[in-house]
Amino acid sequence: MGVPARTDFLLDPDLVFLNNGSFGAVPRVVQEGYEALQREMERNPVAWLQRRAAELLAAARASVASYVGAEADDVVFFPNPTTAVNMVARTLQLSAGDEIVSTDHDYGAMFRTWTRLCREADASYVRVHIPLPLTTADDYIERVWSAVTPRTRVLFLDRLTSSTALILPVDELCRRARAAGIISIVDGAHVPGHIPLDVSAMGCDVFTGALHKWLCAPKGCSFLYARKEVQSWLNPLVTSWGWESDHPTSSQFIDYHEWQGTRDLSPFLAAPLAIDYCNHHDWPAVQAEGHRLALLTRTRINEFTGLDSIAPDDCIGQLASIRLPDHVDPVALKDRLFDEFRVEVPLPVWDGQPFIRVSFAAYNTEADSDAVVHALRLTLNSPPL
Repeated sequence: MGVPARTDFLLDPDLVFLNNGSFGAVPRVVQEGYEALQREMERNPVAWLQRRAAELLAAARASVASYVGAEADDVVFFPNPTTAVNMVARTLQLSAGDEIVSTDHDYGAMFRTWTRLCREADASYVRVHIPLPLTTADDYIERVWSAVTPRTRVLFLDRLTSSTALILPVDELCRRARAAGIISIVDGAHVPGHIPLDVSAMGCDVFTGALHKWLCAPKGCSFLYARKEVQSWLNPLVTSWGWESDHPTSSQFIDYHEWQGTRDLSPFLAAPLAIDYCNHHDWPAVQAEGHRLALLTRTRINEFTGLDSIAPDDCIGQLASIRLPDHVDPVALKDRLFDEFRVEVPLPVWDGQPFIRVSFAAYNTEADSDAVVHALRLTLNSPPL
């Protein structure tokens, strides 16, 4: 078992790639297996899709379920967490006066999803302000729970936030929600392959995670987990042959959601290859080194900006959002970092504050930290910004 090398991946060798959090890179061996699956399908598309796909998908689901701490029939593939959450959100059929409680750290696509659906239903989308710097788990939990009322139907929780890159405690909130008859949905887009995950132990009703970020699966590979007790009311986003199937399986949940018409199933089927890659490359060591580099980079940038960190070290994984001076134009700075230094890194804005968000994945080294710190020093000290 050895740690991954940069050459295991197809990334441009001249690129300082620090944006695994948006679109992860795929190892060569996984990409080759993914392409082999596509070629196999093209040898006889009818036989592959109509006779083999269900069996292959079942095996892939079993592999993913085992990795995330679930039973095989409690998970189903989706191309991304946004699509998965939209399925659940639309199934809720919100009514006037209903409340969705979340925080102001939720992902932009989720903000738009809940805003639209609540507006259409005359429901309320309650975004609890979680101030920075983050303090304690108890403070976070009580701030969120204080927004719950008798009208609350859903707690929508981030396990690891996107713009601010914070690992947040959700288990206790899921427990309270269950006791109060409130649905708990956890957005774990950044979780698989990044931090430990056991969806059954978490206690949520629904969890979704991307496998194409930190777990190294091909693009368009994510999953949704649903607790057995809630599966019966989850209606498919796309009605297809699984709805009231002529040949039902033992799982209505899988029948309803797995088949959505003709599409490329290869990203899902390649997920076990990605899991195997991680298991054979000392992934705990990869995660530990990514965490070290994220903290190191945060410290080095804070030293020359004079700004404070937004969270304790244990609330950071391999992903860190680091404050930048208020005067920074994030769009212009992002372009300069890429155009002048070949540094690919996002610069999100949260609550009016610009950040630089660095990802340290399996293929990153301390040289990447050196590169972004050097580039940022030069650009922050030179016009125009």
